[in-house]
Amino acid sequence: MNYVFDYIMIPMQLIIVFFTLYYFVIAIFGMWRRKEDKILTPKKSFAIIVAAHNEENVISQLVENLHVLKYPRELYDIYVVADNCKDNTAQLARNAGAIVYERFNLNQRGKGYAMEWMFAKLFRLKRKYDAVVVFDADNLVHPDFLLEMNNRLCKGEKLIQGYLNAKNPHDTWIAGTFAISFWVVNHIWHLAKYNLGLSSVLGGTGMCISTDILQKFGWGATCLTEDMEFTMKVLLIGIRTTWAHDAIVYDEKPLTFKQSWKQRKRWAQGHFDIAGRYIPKMLAEGFKRRDIRILDGVLHLLQPHFLILSTTFVLLSYVYHITPFYTNILYSVLPIEVWTIIAIGQYVFPLIVLAKIRAQWKSWFYVIFYPLFVYSWIPITFLGFIHRHDREWSHTEHTRGLSYHDVLVPESNQFPKENFIGKQAIK
Repeated sequence: MNYVFDYIMIPMQLIIVFFTLYYFVIAIFGMWRRKEDKILTPKKSFAIIVAAHNEENVISQLVENLHVLKYPRELYDIYVVADNCKDNTAQLARNAGAIVYERFNLNQRGKGYAMEWMFAKLFRLKRKYDAVVVFDADNLVHPDFLLEMNNRLCKGEKLIQGYLNAKNPHDTWIAGTFAISFWVVNHIWHLAKYNLGLSSVLGGTGMCISTDILQKFGWGATCLTEDMEFTMKVLLIGIRTTWAHDAIVYDEKPLTFKQSWKQRKRWAQGHFDIAGRYIPKMLAEGFKRRDIRILDGVLHLLQPHFLILSTTFVLLSYVYHITPFYTNILYSVLPIEVWTIIAIGQYVFPLIVLAKIRAQWKSWFYVIFYPLFVYSWIPITFLGFIHRHDREWSHTEHTRGLSYHDVLVPESNQFPKENFIGKQAIK
């Protein structure tokens, strides 16, 4: 039977089949790691930059942590940008041993502007660095972080994202499910794409950028998701973001659903904003260069659009069961057995990842709430689309003042043991 709505519904179903298969297959490649011969001799110099806005609760702990990294102290410096601060962030950072720059500009608020400002100052210094590493003020950093980034830079990689872990994965069920989502993405997305030779995406913290890239092309990323904007800016000219699975940064996860909602809504707004500005250019350049990495970047930018599309289709499918108004081709394109495997896979992948990182029992308990966290992305994404042109930056308050002694202890089992190198390595 032919329906007039088939002109809309059949293409919609084909898009759903493509995206579902594409990302399911990619996820499979994140279930293992390729063997790597690492360059463990420190060669590269780093400028560590921390953009901090009213972060007096956490800034001292991070700076103290950065002073004890397992890397020659003469090969890195620690810079803190106290951005529009009204508290003691600047003084506490100085007391902890950081080089502090204070910035006051209420018209250009946000991390992207602060980094742009700091990069300009950095490049005017007599001291020159091989790369810039960026952390958030609420982070803690694994002692081998710079050693891992040195390894990647020595191998010719220019734009590198580190493993985004959680420093407080057991505080609340929100922090717990947020941590699970990051662990899962680290494997089924970042690691998978690195294994396939595709481009990852910068995550805002734990990222390393070669200074020659910054000086040649400029930062210029000042939207709500500056990390993704810079990723797409350089991917457009053929520079992919790589992944350093053993360069671990511990990020503070939101404690409440309200905090989580606010943060993710900002991410969704920025994602739609960048998609609108970059997809046309990336499509043209991707086909022109015949570069699958650029086209894969387009698919990444389309992910929230796909969530809206698939959610709309699910809602329409309920109407279909009452009054059929289109031709259902989903089971014609893919057998029901394949759909069953995919449906099971979305719940099995998180369990595999938790097993791989040897998660504590509390994280396994939070798996019960994980679907709630995942499906809460639906209303957040719709709101992000509606407010995609709103670029007003909002600050996420950080209060978990943990020291590196609290987190970076192997016996605590608060981090993926597979990520340790040296004596604690699990291969």
